[in-house]
Amino acid sequence: MNPNDKKEGAVAPSNFIRNLIDEDNRAGKWQGRVETRFPPEPNGYLHYGHAKSICLNFGLAEAYAGACHLRFDDTNPEKEETEYVDGIIEAVKWLGFDWGKHLYYASDYFDTMYQCAVSLIRAGKAYVDALSADEMRALRGTLTEPGKDSPWRNRSVEENLDLFARMRAGEFAEGSLALRARIDMASPNINLRDPVIYRIRKAAHHRTGDAWCIYPLYTFAHPIEDAIENITHSICTLEFEDQRPFYDWLLDALAEAGHFPRPLPQQIEFARLNLTYVVLSKRKLIQLVEEGHVDGWDDPRLPTLIGARRRGFTPEGFRLFAERIGVSKSDSWIDMSVLEESMREHLNEAAERRVAVLDPLKLVLTNYAEGASELCQAPNHPLKPELGKRDMPFGRELWIEREDFMEEPVKGFHRLYPGNTVRLRYGYVVKCTGCDKDADGKVTTVYAEYMPDSKSGTPGADNYKVKGNLHWVSAAHGYQAEVRLYDRLFAYPHPGQRREGDAEGLERSFLDDINPDSRRVITAWLEPSLKGAAAEDRFQFERHGYFVADRRDSTAGAPVFNRTVTLKDSWAKSGR
Repeated sequence: MNPNDKKEGAVAPSNFIRNLIDEDNRAGKWQGRVETRFPPEPNGYLHYGHAKSICLNFGLAEAYAGACHLRFDDTNPEKEETEYVDGIIEAVKWLGFDWGKHLYYASDYFDTMYQCAVSLIRAGKAYVDALSADEMRALRGTLTEPGKDSPWRNRSVEENLDLFARMRAGEFAEGSLALRARIDMASPNINLRDPVIYRIRKAAHHRTGDAWCIYPLYTFAHPIEDAIENITHSICTLEFEDQRPFYDWLLDALAEAGHFPRPLPQQIEFARLNLTYVVLSKRKLIQLVEEGHVDGWDDPRLPTLIGARRRGFTPEGFRLFAERIGVSKSDSWIDMSVLEESMREHLNEAAERRVAVLDPLKLVLTNYAEGASELCQAPNHPLKPELGKRDMPFGRELWIEREDFMEEPVKGFHRLYPGNTVRLRYGYVVKCTGCDKDADGKVTTVYAEYMPDSKSGTPGADNYKVKGNLHWVSAAHGYQAEVRLYDRLFAYPHPGQRREGDAEGLERSFLDDINPDSRRVITAWLEPSLKGAAAEDRFQFERHGYFVADRRDSTAGAPVFNRTVTLKDSWAKSGR
């Protein structure tokens, strides 16, 4: 679907799935039981879209005092690795969810799936086909034309059972045979035109090794897994809506054969996450990593959950985001600002405040004694007085932000300029007396005089009324540290989509829309208390935004800080 056909920024007002569950409970369908599942394939790292699904499935189970299963759909041995299993488990735990005893693998059910396939063959509902994939495709038909029967469709039950057992024994080459469901080649739903349910794959599995050389397709395995685990509501994204008739057909056939009791699991589809300024396609994410456009799967700019965690995004922020966007049956675009604002809202509550000067300019207080120093008091959190205050060393030489001084101020500039008076936050009122410049005219040092009776928190502080309030770090006591200023990875809402003004016939790659300013690395001056920050400690750097100590590159006494989000949405103002 073209993104321009969706309503940008749309937010679903409610969760329609809860309405369905409420109706099931009123009808006594499962005696009030609610069991959901989150079924990732262990072939990559989870991304923001998975976070929505995790919050939905686990959140529904929590809301109805039920259970959510974590199940790995490991039916494709060529692409799956234990590394991804471990990463998915860590990500779900990080989001704050617990599956308890309900950790499962599709590979645990391979014997049961095989027996289910045998039952279908015995009932005349499956057959072994010798057509190649291309030949199957040619006979499949189109949306307006029915398919044609395979010449092998009417094999006898005995012949099908024999061939399938020999497939299991490894007698045939990959691609030479496949097991297909026998449904209806004239069905208007192409997914019911005898879909393949087993294929030969002579590849070692990360859990079962070489025990199997035939593997079920996901569309066959998934309904069986749900039934084995007694799932009540099997919640999928919209691309599986056309597969629901096969899901229901398969479970109904297996219930008739005595494999599963009724009522059977119910598949429900919802709209997947469509988020501006990111790509969530696995193919595109792999391309970004393998071509070096980002620094690995945990790059803080990448929309993976390990990247989000390293950037400083919080589980609480993701939960709040999922709650705000709701659950819908129709596709819509959610603006990245909704996710960023969810993170800001939680961090504003959770993050203690600290001071950092990102673009330092030296300020010298000429009437403050050389070598002297004192402590100023700064609150750790203005909304939580119970967290107390911290000491900030103050001295003759300070670092301030370069943007806080103008030799020739523009109208409305209330910060530091010759003759103007401002307050150094948590410290003293100072009056600017001048500056030094280098040969190129760049300001190198600003001079000011401080008012000894104006210290914040003392009675004299009330004697001074100023419009400017600057933050600062003591040059003698602060320290320099690496700070990474992260921003959105892409500069345009829909990466790779044509835009007004593009030349006719222009082929646009999503890579063309990478934001060149998505990461800037600077050396900043930080207040001394930040030296003790541990990996993943989060702070608001006053005026600048929310920052986290990098979980990979920080060391004891030398944390590296990543910007999570700015204090306000700068993209809305820019009109990008």
